[in-house]
Order: sequence, then C-alpha cells, then structure tokens
Amino acid sequence: MLLTLTTTHRPATDLGHLLVKHPDRVQSFDLPAGAAHVFYPEADEARCTAALLVEVDPLKLGGGRKNRAPEGFALGPYVNDRPYAASSLLSSALAKVFRSALRGESRDRPELAASAIPLAVRVPVLRCRGGADLAVRIFAPLGWTVTATPIPLDETYPEWGDSRYVDLTLTGTLRLADALNHLYVLLPVLDDAKHYWVAPDEVDKLLRAGAGWLAGHPERGLITRRYLAHRRALAGEAMARLTELRLADEPPADDSIEPATGEVAAVEDVRRASLAVRRREAVLTALRDSGASRVLDLGCGGGALLTALVADRRFTEVVGVDVSDRSLGLAARRLRLDRLPERQRDRIRLWQSALTYRDDRLRGYDAAVLMEVVEHLDPPRLPALEDAVFGHARPGTVVVTTPNVEYNVRYEGLGPDRFRHADHRFEWTRAEFAAWVDRVAAAHGYTAVLGGVGDDDPEVGTPTQMAVLSRADRDERAGRDERRDRNDSNDRKEATNR
Repeated sequence: MLLTLTTTHRPATDLGHLLVKHPDRVQSFDLPAGAAHVFYPEADEARCTAALLVEVDPLKLGGGRKNRAPEGFALGPYVNDRPYAASSLLSSALAKVFRSALRGESRDRPELAASAIPLAVRVPVLRCRGGADLAVRIFAPLGWTVTATPIPLDETYPEWGDSRYVDLTLTGTLRLADALNHLYVLLPVLDDAKHYWVAPDEVDKLLRAGAGWLAGHPERGLITRRYLAHRRALAGEAMARLTELRLADEPPADDSIEPATGEVAAVEDVRRASLAVRRREAVLTALRDSGASRVLDLGCGGGALLTALVADRRFTEVVGVDVSDRSLGLAARRLRLDRLPERQRDRIRLWQSALTYRDDRLRGYDAAVLMEVVEHLDPPRLPALEDAVFGHARPGTVVVTTPNVEYNVRYEGLGPDRFRHADHRFEWTRAEFAAWVDRVAAAHGYTAVLGGVGDDDPEVGTPTQMAVLSRADRDERAGRDERRDRNDSNDRKEATNR
C-alpha cells in the first residue's frame, strides 16, 4: 500500500517538521500486520513529497482468523488484495506513524501546523465500493479537488471494463491535520471494510477524527455506517451525537419560521461544509495577525472554533461564551475537557452569558470573535450587544463575520425573501454591513478593516463578510512601545560605539 503527500509551501521541506520525519532518511515502524516505512522521493525548497509505504504480512494478517474464509475461499485470509489496495490497514498506519500531525501538533512549526497549506495526496490503488463518483461525493465537500481514475481490470483486454479500484488524487489548501484526519476516516469508508473488530470505542474515534467537518458533511450517514462496519447500534449512537454537534453549531431555529426546503438545505450543506472551514481559517489568521494570546469566542455554540483555538499554543487562554447551557455542554464534550491534561485544561474556560448584557468577566481580553452571531439578534437588540462587547468588554481586537445577503442569489432554490438559516433575523448587504461597522468603530474608538471569506463573485461579492476592528488606543500604545524600543536600541548602539 502506498500513499504520497506533497506540498509546495515554501520552504517545502517544512513538511518534515510537521510530520516529525526527517527527509534525509528512511524510517520504519512495526505494525500488528506488517511494517510501515516513511521516505521522501523528493525534498527541496520548492516541492517536498513524503511517502508512506505499508508492507502487509499475510501470515500475521490471517493468523487470528481461525480458518475462517471472509474472502470466500479457504486461502482468503492469505491470498487477497489487502497488501496492495489502500484500506483500514493504511489508516491504522497513518494513526501510528503520524500521530502528532493528526492532532495538529508541531513543536518546531506550531504556526505552520495551524495554517492551511497547499497539499496534494495520491493513493494509487484504492478499492472504492461505489466507484469514482463516490470518491468525489466524499472528498469534494471538504475542500478537495478530486481526481478518481478507475483502474482497468486488464489493460490488455479493455473490453473487460474497469476494476473495483481507483487511482485517487486530492489537491487543496488545508491544514495538514485536517487532511490526515480526512484520510484516516474516509479510506476505509471507500473500501467499505475493516481489518479488525469494530468495538463501541470506534464511535469516539470517529467523532474525534471527524471533529469540525463530519457533522456538516452531506454524506455523513453513509460515512458513519461504513466506518462502523454497518453495526446499526453504533451507527445510531454516532448519528445522534453528530446531530447534537451540528445543531449546537447553529443557534436553534425559531419554530414560528418555516425551515428551508430539502433542496435548499442540501445545496447549502454542501457549500457550507467547505465555507465553514475557510471561515474558521480566516478568523484564526486575523487573530494571529493581531498578536492576541487571550481570546473570547462570543456565541461559541458547540465549540467548532474553540477546538481550532485550543490547538494553537499561541492562544494561552481561550474562553467560550454562550447563552445556551446545552451548547456549552456539547462544546465541553467536543473539547474532551474531562480527558485533557490539567495544564491544557487550565487554558480553557466555558462561561454562560448573554451577549446583550454587560459582563465584567469579559473585560481585559486581547481579542474577541463574533462569528456568525449578530444576524441571530433582533435588530433592536444590536445596540445592547454593541455596548456590552465594544463599550464594556472592550477587547483589543474584535473579529466579526456575517452572511452577505447579496450572495444568496447564487444558492439554487433560495428565494429573494428567504434567509440562509431559519433563525436569522436579518442578513446585511455589503453596504449595510460596512455602515454598521463604521458606526460601531466611530462610537467606541476602533479602526476597522473590511474583508470577505469564500469565492469572490465579481457581481455579488463573497458569501461571508468579515470585519476586523482594532481598538485605536491599543494601536497608539503599540506604536509608542515600538518607538520606545527603537530609541532604546539606538541608544544602546551609540553607547557601544562610544
């Protein structure tokens, strides 16, 4: 079995730091069913490729089967495609060999581990039950460009048609940890087989690896059933927990508003899956650029952004705030607070609070995020939020995202008087959002920079609007500190010269 992972991020050899595998040597690892080897076919500043080769020992693989023949004949445990076609064996090797990379950790390059980089993944032989189209349906909503080429049954006899295998290539700009977790879950899903007994703890493994993307995936039902080997009880439990997470990430709908039709919801789910990831990355980039270390996630819901914040060690204190106690409970589960080491757990706070009331606990933080929050408030309540966040809490930086209503015309089936979510009280045009940002910034002493998230349509803009508001007195103080440090440095140089 072979999997290659390529990046053109410069310097591309940083891939070795992210994978914790040196490009100049081959490294081998023992597996229960054989061995895994990591090596680099190419490694320079412009392009670097890491290869994972898994050698399966059929005697080890079939040793515990007690003469059962799952492949349909007596030698099935020993003569099959398992040593050659990507499967759950390759997923297990990924989990063992790239453990820290799967968790998004890098001691040498923490900033890079938290950033999206250009990646290309190739699995030259993958058994794909459902054909190449299924591979596209599974990976495309996650932001990948998918090329799944069916492998002929026999090139000498093209009339025999295609085999059940594909040559899979994925390209995209993602965090390495997200890419590896996609592969860890989805390779055995496409193969539709597991090489080991699926126990109840597999539900936790699935939700852990699928954090941030599986709950909103349009094929989450198929993924869950196949990953859990079609065990109904486990699949039912997993789907129930995924539904809780998905609902927690979106404020509960108002029963008086008619929900979106199935057609609109299906289209929006597909687009939201990749847009949600890009939105989080944009917010994280803005926070990093601000230099913040103590961050508030206001209206945190089920903790999708909190998970990404906690994964980045530059954020020394992360606080999730929500009015819903149920959402905070889901966020705690998603963060696995009960399992984290004490030092890691001490970085995280979860507080119940309404954003339309002043709360002294929220004062003194470097930055705050209002990600897809303001549109869920009735317009008469917005001044109370502005006062509580910008007037009372006064973080150094505030990052705000909200839908761009002009972009709604690009969603099939969404009528001119319909919002993207049943609980939205309004959705702003670009001009309306800019006017609100300018007014809030002027009233509370902030400067603002407007931007967007998602594909920029020349006619209607981006699907998500974003503003980064920085407190003016903080910028002035930072400028004074910079000038003072520069003067001190010049004084030291003059003293040295004397």
